[in-house]
Amino acid sequence: MARTTFDLDVLRSFVTGMELGSFAKAADRLGRSTSAVSAQIKKLEDQAGTAIFRKAGRGLALTEAGETMLSYARRLLDLNDEAAIAVQGLAAEGLVRVGMQEDFGEVLLPKVLGRFARAHPKVRIDALVGRKGDLMERIGKGRLDLAIAWDDGAATASTHKNDIATVPVGWIGPTEAPASIHAGTEPLPLIAYSDGCWFRSIGTAALDRIGRPWRVTLTSPNLSGIWAGVSAGLGLTIRTPLGLASGVRFLDDREYGLPELPTIRLALYRSEAELDPVTERLADIINEESRFVL
Repeated sequence: MARTTFDLDVLRSFVTGMELGSFAKAADRLGRSTSAVSAQIKKLEDQAGTAIFRKAGRGLALTEAGETMLSYARRLLDLNDEAAIAVQGLAAEGLVRVGMQEDFGEVLLPKVLGRFARAHPKVRIDALVGRKGDLMERIGKGRLDLAIAWDDGAATASTHKNDIATVPVGWIGPTEAPASIHAGTEPLPLIAYSDGCWFRSIGTAALDRIGRPWRVTLTSPNLSGIWAGVSAGLGLTIRTPLGLASGVRFLDDREYGLPELPTIRLALYRSEAELDPVTERLADIINEESRFVL
């Protein structure tokens, strides 16, 4: 049986069209005609030997095979682009400085640094995992080139950012949630940062709106201390599902009579609107790897 070799240009049109939500927009982005991109998509279905799209109302949606194809297409293009950059960027030197919040630093940072280092082995990386306030201060003073952090609407020194995703916010409790959470008349035990944060403020405001009493049972200057307190059953905290530690879980607010919480945006902040090509490549990798973590 002859092996199928997928055309990378075809895969790029496919992925771009799915990400932009329109193959006409993909044609414009890629500098091709709409008919040329349509022919590429037809070629992709022929090569796959199965339907990639199905009708969904007036539009099209991916079949199960199409979802699988999209996943592999992204990986193939990422590997192709990484190979091209690695060959072309072997001589690149210098320093890039990147920061991430604690919530996802341990999950996202190793993947980002691994991909970047393989493409630019001579570039030195200065990586920092910390609180948003510190990251934004460093971005504003030009002591970090890039930072991935929550966008809670607060003013920051950097106006150069792009949204990566909108992430749900909820109540985090121990794996075995204590029965006291159900007791609506008892103050709800909360765990938070020592100096407060957006998550604590929106959580307590939501509790106040429904008349549910609360009390802070433990504070910590870092996220690891918060996870330890929650895992030990000392109280609940408010975060996103990203980077949850062992021994804690995202709670169903309806099950426990807890108020629903708003979403929060995840953004990539830049020290400058336009950075050098090597740093821009690091920004691309962060955006791509964030997609898989989310």
